[in-house]
Amino acid sequence: MQTVSRKRNLGRSRYWFVLLLTMISVPVFISTLVYGAVTEPLALVQQSSEKMLTAIKAERAEIDKDTNRLFVLVEEIVLPHFDFRRMSKLVLGKYWNRASDDQRRRFTDEFRFLLVRTYATAMLEYTDQEIIYLPFRAKPDDTDVVVQSEVEQDGGFPIPIDYKMTLSDGAWKVFEVAIDGVGLVINYRSSFSTEIRGRGGLDGLINKLKGRNDEARKNQ
Repeated sequence: MQTVSRKRNLGRSRYWFVLLLTMISVPVFISTLVYGAVTEPLALVQQSSEKMLTAIKAERAEIDKDTNRLFVLVEEIVLPHFDFRRMSKLVLGKYWNRASDDQRRRFTDEFRFLLVRTYATAMLEYTDQEIIYLPFRAKPDDTDVVVQSEVEQDGGFPIPIDYKMTLSDGAWKVFEVAIDGVGLVINYRSSFSTEIRGRGGLDGLINKLKGRNDEARKNQ
């Protein structure tokens, strides 16, 4: 039973990458909130998604020939809006505080590439889905907010998607996405913690991620 649940949760974690891409391709219902000169979080998610979709449609032929182009688009358009240091800190939990600066840097680099690779792969399976944004509520001085949405499913209940964002140096960035109550970072934290508690420790986890990422780089 635990194995089935774990697979289901991991599937949800992978699924959110596709959902992030689809956000602007369908009608949505939103309420806006302006943060002075700072781009409002909901609008930022929409704008980056629209830009990503436009780029994919324009360069589909090139992407079909060389998937490296897709990786480049993801790097340029989507991932600048993610706070990878905070995501890395959150996913490692107590092990982040125990890590050296070099370990933190190396882990963040490998974790970032893992997410790029997963996101790009998921986009190859893109299908249109209707996304409905729930009313966006936050105080003007909030530095952490949640953009809530629901994904309509044929013949089923909508799936809630929450985008947790933080305001850092005047820019809003995503640091966690929860699908049906299951967070991407939380999912990884469980498996990463198991790896770290093994013989290799944090360095072992970093080397394992690097090995997988290097293999993926060869196949790009």
